[in-house]
Order: sequence, then C-alpha cells, then structure tokens
Amino acid sequence: MTPEILADIIKSSKYIVALTGAGISTNAGIPDFRSKQGIYTTKKYRPEIFDIEYFMKDPSLFYDYAYDFFSFEKDISPTFAHYFLAALEKAGKLKTIITQNIDGLHQKAGSKNIIEIHGGFDTGYCTLCLYRYNFSEIKNDILKRRKIPKCQKCKGVIKPNVVFFGEPVKDMEKAISEARKSDLMLVIGTSLTVYPAAYIPESAVNKIAILNKGEIGKKYPNAIIFQEDIDTFLKNISEMLNIHTHNQ
Repeated sequence: MTPEILADIIKSSKYIVALTGAGISTNAGIPDFRSKQGIYTTKKYRPEIFDIEYFMKDPSLFYDYAYDFFSFEKDISPTFAHYFLAALEKAGKLKTIITQNIDGLHQKAGSKNIIEIHGGFDTGYCTLCLYRYNFSEIKNDILKRRKIPKCQKCKGVIKPNVVFFGEPVKDMEKAISEARKSDLMLVIGTSLTVYPAAYIPESAVNKIAILNKGEIGKKYPNAIIFQEDIDTFLKNISEMLNIHTHNQ
C-alpha cells in the first residue's frame, strides 16, 4: 500500500479518530513491548512490571523501571508522527487521540483532545488511604533517592494513575463513542494484541487505516493495513497534504 492511498483517505475525511500504541514512540527512543527490541522480548525487565497483583506484593520491580524511564524522560522529544497528529488536530480533521501510551508525548507535541485509556504519570494515589498526589513531585523524589515512594499520611505505597494488567482501563466508553463517530479510524503503532484496546477499532463503522511497522495481531474487515516505518510514511503524507508540523 502506498502513502498516496492514505493521503487521499485523510483528505476526504472530516472526523478522524486516532488510536496510538507504543510503536509511535519507538523513534523517540522509548522501547515498545513486543518487537525485537521490546521490553518483554529483550527481557530487560520482568513481565510482571505492570501486573497489579505483583505491584501490591513488591512494588520495587515497577519502580526500578520507573527510575530508568524518568531518568531519560526529560530528554525525549515527540516523533514526527506525534507532531503530525497535532497538526491534523489543528487543521480540524483529527477530533480525538485515543492512546495506550503513558509517555505524555502527545501532550508535548501539542495535541489537546487525548483519551489516555492506560492512564499516565500526572497523578498518583496511596494504595492504603487513597490520598491523591501530584506525581510530578513524586518523580523528582524517585530520581533523587531511588526509593519506593510512600504516603506522607499513612506510609502506604504510592501508585501512579497508570493502568496495570488486572485493572480496568480508563474512559473506555468515551473511546468507543469516538470510534463510532469517526469516518476514519487511524490506528498507529500498535500490534492490536492488548485487550480491551484492540476492541476499539471494531466500533468504527467506516474506514480503518492501520499503520504499524510490525505485525498486526487482529484483523478488521473494513481495514487497510500499511506495514511501514511510521515517521517516514507520515512525512510523505504530510508533504502530499501540505501539512506543516511543529518540528518542520
């Protein structure tokens, strides 16, 4: 499939909804989960890092990962794909981004209407007394002391508002509602193997375009699949549509 095909579809669409996964951020230096260089494939971290039952028993596994992520997070910039989606939103074509990611790069790129179904690191809460925290302050403390953050009120473990395996995703009804309203569901950088996120494109009754460098785990009858490098492919489309991104 050529970029001209997707460019024509985008040009004729008026209500685009994007679903993004870890693959949109790999060119920024953030590893995904299941590719050859993915977190689970390389076994740099144990697969339980995002398991809620394991976290409640031993949060150190997750916070070892969090320390590494926070250490280089400030130096990470959005990819071309992030800026492309922000430009599509500014042009009035893209209405909503539904993201599985917790890296905050859509916000850094300037996107406004974002549904984070797996949550994020903006806020957190005590797992015992449920007292809420601004997690940006917790991040700084983790980087300084490399210790598991504890609640100032009851000494319980603080957990970020990131959705772990075993927890319900956030705003799923809103995400499905947006997918139903779309005339183009633009799926970028996800293998569509994690549920319930993989169900979201099923709600799209019109066109679905899937752009992913790796394999796609789920097929949809109304989908066109582009297995290409995401940034390179979208740069070509950007030129065809005369869309100027923030980083150009």
